[in-house]
Amino acid sequence: MSYAIDPELLPWLDMLPQVVMTDYDALVAARTQQSELAGLIPTYEPRNPIDVRDETVPGPSGAPDVRVRVYRPSDRQDLLPGFVYIHGGGFVLGSVEMFEAHVLRLVDELGIVVVSVDYRLAPEHPFPAPVEDCYAALQWVAAKAGELGIDPARLGIGGESAGGGLTAGTVLLARDRGGPELCFQLLGIPELDDRLDTESMRDYVDTPLWNRPNAIYSWTAYLGTEPGGDDVSPYAAPARATDLSGLPPAFVTTCQYDPLRDEGIEYARRLAHAGVPTELRHYPGTFHGSSLVGSAAISHRMFADEVEALRRGLRL
Repeated sequence: MSYAIDPELLPWLDMLPQVVMTDYDALVAARTQQSELAGLIPTYEPRNPIDVRDETVPGPSGAPDVRVRVYRPSDRQDLLPGFVYIHGGGFVLGSVEMFEAHVLRLVDELGIVVVSVDYRLAPEHPFPAPVEDCYAALQWVAAKAGELGIDPARLGIGGESAGGGLTAGTVLLARDRGGPELCFQLLGIPELDDRLDTESMRDYVDTPLWNRPNAIYSWTAYLGTEPGGDDVSPYAAPARATDLSGLPPAFVTTCQYDPLRDEGIEYARRLAHAGVPTELRHYPGTFHGSSLVGSAAISHRMFADEVEALRRGLRL
């Protein structure tokens, strides 16, 4: 299938790793290629001093502790907005380190405290381990807000791809378990629906970086069983939630040539219909993860939109 990809993105397609994950051996190869992908992401040198440190968070009941990385402007002593960041990687890839440049940019641009979560990965740790790790990290941030220099009334959460799906699941857990209170959720190109039956998911079998075969393996690994069953939890696949009311304001993004496009658009529509203040941004000519090509004008616009959404959502 041919795709009208933004001309500024086309020269980079041959440089981006193209791994189709169909089994665990393919996943091992993909994990090996993470360093190759990380090498394409420019390091970021902050303009302002930022304190970075790792902390250990008590894990879910009976589970190992969770590592988080805390980023805070080191020249600020006042209470700042806080943002829990959940990295992407299809539930099976990714790390705090891989997404550090992006987090540093957010802290530098906005002057906020960010706590990035190093949750356990599937298939070694299927649902509910990853989302429970994220919820445990959120609880810790809320409980330690004063020590972290965070204004508890301005605490948000967000992530991209699987991180967007884990964000949506964590937000549902926070609502249904009575907290912590959140003022904002950012769902970047989110992975939300294990049923794999939207038009974009059915048709985009060979799109760059992410495609239907990868999505099938991703959900199989995360759920520990074939996706699309009758008893999948909405905390795993938030698109299955029947009630989206009472959730914090949302900013949702989608890319045109992304299998996840339609489920992101539909989730945003349902949030809005449930009375949740929701903004949706759809980017033409892009593919899943195309923002890695930081030099493209569309990538600049995507980052600027994210910064402005956080500025509004965290009430800066």
